[in-house]
Amino acid sequence: MGNCTVCGTSTDGPICDTHQEDVVFDFRGDSPDQLTEDRFYRGVVDGYAEFGVFIDLAPGVTGLLHRSKIDQRLESLDWDAGESVCVQVTNVRDNGDIDLGWSIRQSDREFRGTLVDEPEGDRLIDGDGSDDDDDGGGTSASEETSTTEESGTEESTKAEAASTKESAESASTESAGGHSADAGGGAVQVEATEASAESEGEDESESGDLGYERAQVENLRNRVGDDVRLEGEVVSVRQTSGPTVFELGDESGVVDCAAFVEAGVRAYPEIETGDIVRLDGEARVRRDELQVETEAIVALDAKERETVEERMADALDAEASPDAYEPIADDESVAAVADDIESVASAIRRAVFESRPVVVRHAATTDGYVAGAAIERAVLPLVREEHTGGDAEYHYFDRRPLEEGSYGMTDATKDTTRMLDNRERHDEKIPLFVFAAAGSTADSTDGLELLDIYDAEAAVVDGVNPDDSVTKLADAVAATPDRTAGALAANVAAAVNADVREDLGHLPAVTYWEDAPETYTQLAADAGLDETATTRLREAIALEAFYQSYEDKRELIIDLLFDQEVGLAEQVSEQFREKLDAELRTAEANIGTRDVDGVTASVLDMDAYTHRYDFPPKSLLLDELHRRHREDTPVVVGFGKDEVFVRATSDVDLDAVAEDAAERAPTAGISAAGLRIGKLAFLSGRREEAVDAVLAATVDRL
Repeated sequence: MGNCTVCGTSTDGPICDTHQEDVVFDFRGDSPDQLTEDRFYRGVVDGYAEFGVFIDLAPGVTGLLHRSKIDQRLESLDWDAGESVCVQVTNVRDNGDIDLGWSIRQSDREFRGTLVDEPEGDRLIDGDGSDDDDDGGGTSASEETSTTEESGTEESTKAEAASTKESAESASTESAGGHSADAGGGAVQVEATEASAESEGEDESESGDLGYERAQVENLRNRVGDDVRLEGEVVSVRQTSGPTVFELGDESGVVDCAAFVEAGVRAYPEIETGDIVRLDGEARVRRDELQVETEAIVALDAKERETVEERMADALDAEASPDAYEPIADDESVAAVADDIESVASAIRRAVFESRPVVVRHAATTDGYVAGAAIERAVLPLVREEHTGGDAEYHYFDRRPLEEGSYGMTDATKDTTRMLDNRERHDEKIPLFVFAAAGSTADSTDGLELLDIYDAEAAVVDGVNPDDSVTKLADAVAATPDRTAGALAANVAAAVNADVREDLGHLPAVTYWEDAPETYTQLAADAGLDETATTRLREAIALEAFYQSYEDKRELIIDLLFDQEVGLAEQVSEQFREKLDAELRTAEANIGTRDVDGVTASVLDMDAYTHRYDFPPKSLLLDELHRRHREDTPVVVGFGKDEVFVRATSDVDLDAVAEDAAERAPTAGISAAGLRIGKLAFLSGRREEAVDAVLAATVDRL
């Protein structure tokens, strides 16, 4: 038995099961079946194919990182052949093929150490230097301190002999297989600086005040190699197995600042997230990511703090306001809510520039996915501009589908738990939640109230009139029943980021199943999508929305909506039509009619005459049945074990229907359960009574 190098618990080997994914492994085997699934491994780029990247994990052991697993377009991936990268082994097939997954973490400092995975078992990197010739060149979690200290001693000697800072920096890359800069986070420079300061009789704070000129984050690319002084807010603090990384934001952007005292030891423990500080250090580039090697950080006194806060607040106010927003088309309905659209856009921009994550919660429908993707299209470039870290978009933007478009306590509890966990573990700020084609009805009130308890801001973009309770809880609302959520969200996106305006024109037309406004069909045509192409795209997204209702696959939707890869929408929409037509044939053969106070209603037992767990979802099937039969039957109702879906030719207040039906059948437990998709709930033992009551209450409101 041994002890886990991360947490110290007893375990067979150097790492416990809980922390397998916290370290990166160097593979020393010669067969795929010796790999351990779900572990992160260091590999070498072997080459590219049309469908992904081949990565060598060891001589003769090569895996495929498929293009669908990469967090960006394959064509934009800047890995070179022979470059060392980190990937996750997700599956080893019986035939020896290895499926690889993407790793956001690509530098040693982002893992909590390096271990060797060999056929005899896992072990630490040898401390005697016998692994120095390994391409990985990493250090184990337990040995990183001694390795860094040895490197530091050697480099201090070299630094004293060097005539310039460039000589010392060049020498620093020679130790530890060229990885000391990444893993140690500037330990060599810190030690050399401290030694120099000691020889001159200066302490750290005094030396930190010499030769530093205030700079803005946005200009650091032009100051690489210079000593700079930054003033701003500590956005987050994260401790790695090497340095402490302070994410510092000023009025122009955010940058990672690495401070090192000892491997895995918190530097400047008195500095916390939210502090306004002055930071001195050297601007550097690591793996093409900008970083400041920190020499000193101090919290500003009250007067200095006020000056910096005012400077940042003025810049934030200017940045958060949309620049001369104009709707993407001449549309009176959108123009009527232009101020609301700008309000939502300002909330999103302010969150980005305050380094708060933006979480988009959208309905798992075509309208919801288009709305969410439009906002994503606008926000991601701003996040990349604001934050120098390559993985910033995964920390500061997330898009999560809502199955029924209502934000209930289950979803809110998951979001709140994740939000608080990220704040505790990663010092993340409380996010802005943006609800698209979701969150506007009364059944979302409880979820919004939970977010409000923790001062999480919420913005709503929807194609229905928002409930009064939602209007009171949300910080910004852009909604109108005259347009789809996707049409409004495309306009919000244009207000958030004018640079993506040209990408958005075709989106509104995709969200209309019928009667799309001519102004938007023309925009789609201008973008190269005629009526048939728009229909195919709408159907393809509807199908993918169903199969992705629990987890968003960002790239697939982006491929469909923006890249429009040849044949993809056509292929997926063909599956949509086959599945929907098959379900419609079954449903229409078994649909019945009832006379309710002189009105003919179509009624379908959806448990008995639909495939309950396959496409299409009940709400989409009822929409299509209603479109086909509304001339003869103005009401279409589909019911299951304990739920009923209602469609009517005129706008019907389902909240009022639920209340009326509950009075007609007081023991049936009727309530509004999914107003966005026209669903009411009831007690399964009172099904017939409940369906009759809902039909009567609906007909009364035609």
